[in-house]
This record gives sequence, structure tokens and C-alpha cells, in this order.
Amino acid sequence: MSKPKGFEKPVGVRDYVPYAVDKLRAIERNVLDCMGRWGYRQIMTPTMEFYETVGVASSTSDQKLFKLLNNRGTTLVLRSDMTAPIARVVSSLLKEESLPIRLSYHANVFRAFEEEAGREAEFFQTGVELVGDDSPEADAEVVALAIESLKAAGVKSFKIAMGHVGFLNGLFEEVLAERGNEQQALKKHLLDRDYVGFRKAIRELAIGDGQLEVLEGILRLRGDKEICDQASELSGHLLARASIDHLCKVWEVLEAYGVSEHVLIDLTMIGDFSYYTGMTFEGYAAELGFPVCSGGRYDNLLRQFGRDVPATGFALKTNRILDGVKGTVVEENHPVLIRYTTAARKEGLARAAELREQGMAVVTMLVQNESETLNKSAEVYGKVETFS
Repeated sequence: MSKPKGFEKPVGVRDYVPYAVDKLRAIERNVLDCMGRWGYRQIMTPTMEFYETVGVASSTSDQKLFKLLNNRGTTLVLRSDMTAPIARVVSSLLKEESLPIRLSYHANVFRAFEEEAGREAEFFQTGVELVGDDSPEADAEVVALAIESLKAAGVKSFKIAMGHVGFLNGLFEEVLAERGNEQQALKKHLLDRDYVGFRKAIRELAIGDGQLEVLEGILRLRGDKEICDQASELSGHLLARASIDHLCKVWEVLEAYGVSEHVLIDLTMIGDFSYYTGMTFEGYAAELGFPVCSGGRYDNLLRQFGRDVPATGFALKTNRILDGVKGTVVEENHPVLIRYTTAARKEGLARAAELREQGMAVVTMLVQNESETLNKSAEVYGKVETFS
């Protein structure tokens, strides 16, 4: 294999030039400030974690984890999300804090994808975790905060699709009792948004017409609050009904927040069915055809770290907002240029220090004489002062 050229990078990672960094930091700052106003405190965790703890607890499949060995032969992973590391901290360093605990973060995460997929292996997430509250109020809070965070990030037109894992689990158990493999296959079609494949799969099942009608009815469960009533009529399973009741209560709280206009119920949405345990949601921006945020309830995760408490949260996909949404506009900060001759060096540098104390960006330049021509366009600088 030939040696990579000096300007090449591994597949899936990128450089951020100054203007992109300015925009990324503006999004990060605006969103974290928004989360702070809702009482969420910022947390930071290591980039590397132990595979046997955080790695296996993550929602990311094993083949998508970046693994490495330390000098003792212990397997480590680059964090693939922030939820599992935060669960570790809440179960250890914050175990004495009273519940609920509200935490926010902005961090880079890593996932290994096939090279031909064209997806990023390193990207940024900005999100929150609300630990210790299993009520509809808590789920509604994180959805409402996701809406406000998208606005803070500059996303002007978007929709939140909200579902519930329990409804589909209950309905599938009612219609396909003790047929776990077939249930998993149908869930995978819904997870992939492969509705054609879902229809084809249910028609190949050895079930009656009534059961087939119920399964086909799942694909019609998208819309406003009336979807809750339609879903209740579709399934009489106790888990399915309890899930719909919870989702209806979440909707009522969102109405009280005044944000339900941004939300639709989509009971075909299942999220990662091996990870989420209740309400799930995704946010879609008008400019993009894929989610800019996702979240939901994951009540079983902290149990793996020895603290059995419920939790819910979400993450903004900050890179997608940076690249695909035009709402955040960052003005270029042109620095002041202080030009000085050798004789006036002290005076020129003192003026630069004065302006920096006032919060201005300043560049200094030694010139041989006052009339020396600038070697850069004057447009680079907001103002030029010369000392000789």
C-alpha cells in the first residue's frame, strides 16, 4: 500500500475551515444557552471509554464501533454517542445527586461506516439527558426543548415525528404471539422506513385476513392527536393501550407548551427497538430529507451501570444543521490591522493591546516605512492604523 499524501485524510473525517468553525460554534453556543435556560447543566466525558462497559451499553451496533487496544491489551472504544457515557457518570460521580438530573452536552462522536456509504465517521451532537423521571411531563419536556433547540440552531421550518416503541411491541405480540423472528423482521422494515418491504413481508405471513388488516393498519397511523384513538381501536393489547395513553398525555403537555403545531404522531416510527423503551421522536428540517434530531425514552440503560432509574433525552445532529440548514448566519469578524515601523513599535503594540482589551480582533505588522504597500487586500481588515 502506498504512503498517503500529506494532504490526504482517512475516509469519513473532515477539516473545518475557520468560517465553518465559526458557524459550528455559533450553533453550539446558541443551543447550549437555550438548554441552560431550561435548567440543563453541561457535562463533558472522555473521548475514549472501555468497550466492556460503555461500548456494549451503547445503542450503536458492535460493527460500527471504533475499537482500539491500550498498552495493557484492554479494548477501548471511541464514544459512539453521549448517552451511555452520561449514564456511567450519573451512576457513579453523580449517584448522590437527587433526581431528576438534567444534563446537556456538545461533543464529537465516532461511528465506523462502510467507505462507499459516504457517511461521516466523526461528527458532532448537541443534546440533553433527563434522568430520573418516567412521566409524560418529562417526555414532553424533552420534545419541547428539542423544538426550542432547533429554533436556537437556526432551523426555521421543521416537524417532529413522535412514536412509541411499546405500542408496536404490544400490537405485534397480540397479532404474532410467540413469533419473535417474524416480529423482528417487521420491526426492521419499519426502522428502515421500508414500507414496500413491510407490506410484502406481512402478506407472506401465515395469518388470517383480520390479522393482516391490523398489520396493514399500522402504516395509516400518522397524523395529529386523532391517531391515538385510531391506534386504540387497532389493538386491545394492554401494553399497546398503555403506550397510546402515555403518548396522548405527552401530546396534551405539548399543547400546553404551545408547540404541538410542530409535532405529528407517527406510530410506524420505532427508533432503535433494541435500545428505546417508550416514546421516540425524530425531527426533520424542510431543507433536508433526513433527521436533524432524534431522541426518546431508554429506561433500561442505567440499570447496566448499577442505577436502575428511568431516562429520556435527545441529540441534535449538529453537522447536518451546519451543512444543510441556512438559518445560522455568522458575520465575518474582520480584524483591525496595526502597522508600525521599528521606531514606533512600542506605540503600535500598545495600541493593539488597548483594542484587544476592548474585545476587538487585532493583527500587527512591522513595516519598513509608513508608505509600504500592504501585501494583502485591505478587504481582509476592518480598519488599518499606522504608527511610524
